[in-house]
Amino acid sequence: MTEAYIVDALRTPVGKRGGGLSGVHPADLSAHVLQALVRRTGADPGEVDDVVWGCVDAVGAQAGNIARTGWLAAGFPEHVPGVTIDRQCGSSQQAVHFAAQAVLSGTADVVVAGGVANMSAIPIGSALRAADGLDFPVAYGPDSGSHGWQRRYGDAEVTQFQGAELIARRWGVSRADMEEFALRSHRRAIAAIDEGRFDAELVPVAGVKRDEGPRRDTGPEKLAALRPLRPDGLLTAGVSSQLSDGASALLVASERAVAAHGWRPRARVHHLSVRGDDPVLMLSAPIEATRHALRKAGLSASDLDVVEINEAFASVVLAWQREIDVDPAKVNPNGGAIALGHPLGATGTKLMATLLGELERTGGRYGLQTMCEGGGTANVTVLERLGD
Repeated sequence: MTEAYIVDALRTPVGKRGGGLSGVHPADLSAHVLQALVRRTGADPGEVDDVVWGCVDAVGAQAGNIARTGWLAAGFPEHVPGVTIDRQCGSSQQAVHFAAQAVLSGTADVVVAGGVANMSAIPIGSALRAADGLDFPVAYGPDSGSHGWQRRYGDAEVTQFQGAELIARRWGVSRADMEEFALRSHRRAIAAIDEGRFDAELVPVAGVKRDEGPRRDTGPEKLAALRPLRPDGLLTAGVSSQLSDGASALLVASERAVAAHGWRPRARVHHLSVRGDDPVLMLSAPIEATRHALRKAGLSASDLDVVEINEAFASVVLAWQREIDVDPAKVNPNGGAIALGHPLGATGTKLMATLLGELERTGGRYGLQTMCEGGGTANVTVLERLGD
């Protein structure tokens, strides 16, 4: 069986809501990072077998198969197809999985995977509101109108915010714990920016050269002063991911393509999987998904050199850390979505670009990436760094 290699991975800076990328059309955000990927790898765009693109709210400017429109907006050949997928927050991580699976099966040699979100223009839940006037995420909650759901889960509240609250209480995560974690995320992100750790993965666009989210003026007092998202809750905006804009992409190639093009791939895909968990808790799936992935990959937590777990909410990562015995210094060492933002469809490949960069910076071998996803699922990808 052939291997699946990651040749390169790039991303735009992450723009904050209403920031420097808010006026850029999602097709143009996509096109920009696609053009940069082709330039840097030297890939012939005409030899790409498919473009697999993550996008959560495929309405408005993100409708109509944004994978295809982004590719065409980049000026690339019309014979290359594209497909847009939605696995909620893990959409572009799933895009990598589909791309790698195509290569591993021998049905493709060169696949581009990535994703996009302009949350300033198309806020989370826009697809639901456009279709039914519903709010996120009652499409699979008690108000969805589904008799099957009602029989199985009754009237349980089903939102990402409720899931994050339930996780905090079940794993004994306090507000103070989450605020300490959030502050660490900002400080790590600021250090990474100042030290240029992201420079190699960034593709400036629309005059934006750096991630806009990290707050240099935040501190314990400011976080403690924020109001909870609900009257009796532990969560605040300060311990939650930021709404953001951005795009990201990477190139997956077979052994045959790597040899033919003389590429020096940065990593080998060591493991791919996705698992489900309680959809009411919704955001707990990374715990069991990580355990499953480590078993399947023949690895232990101690084998991991870097972990990227999406910071949808601080409680999600802290609960994961209490169940998975990994040195906290190896987990999101350059900050995460609380500081850097979470541009939904783009976050999966964004995190993978950062994961690759950190493995190379530290000389680590194995990197694991996971994230919670709407509906109670979680993708896990294990990469093995190459190049020594």
